[in-house]
Amino acid sequence: MPPTVNERIGHRIKRVEQELVSAKHSALRPFKVSVPQYNVLLALGQEAGLSGAALARRCMVTPQTMSSVLATLESRGLVERKPHPVHQHVLESRLTRAGRALLNRADAAVTEVEQKLTDAFTAPEAELFLTQLDRCLEALGDGSAG
Repeated sequence: MPPTVNERIGHRIKRVEQELVSAKHSALRPFKVSVPQYNVLLALGQEAGLSGAALARRCMVTPQTMSSVLATLESRGLVERKPHPVHQHVLESRLTRAGRALLNRADAAVTEVEQKLTDAFTAPEAELFLTQLDRCLEALGDGSAG
């Protein structure tokens, strides 16, 4: 007999993801930033000068979605895009000073949300859970685990 929907690992992972995104959305509301916009700010905070295509891959959205997210962030003065010094048709994205300041505040709010997950486990349990999540990635063929 096949497992019920609630017994399926994939279903549980999706439910946790939905709850996490919802909690992040609530935490980001005061900053007037969506979860995809936050993810872009976070990626640019870690590595400046990424192209829209690189950001789309890193944030796991379509290039069309990324184009819209970047346009919104740029219109708010949080991101600036300039041509790459060698490849003029490629626009590099960077945080502005205002973008960096907003990221710092928004990231503190998101970190609180993520801390709730961490607090649900002892340190050894959390380490084991991360290892098990990496195993899930490997089982599905994603070589980026770890």
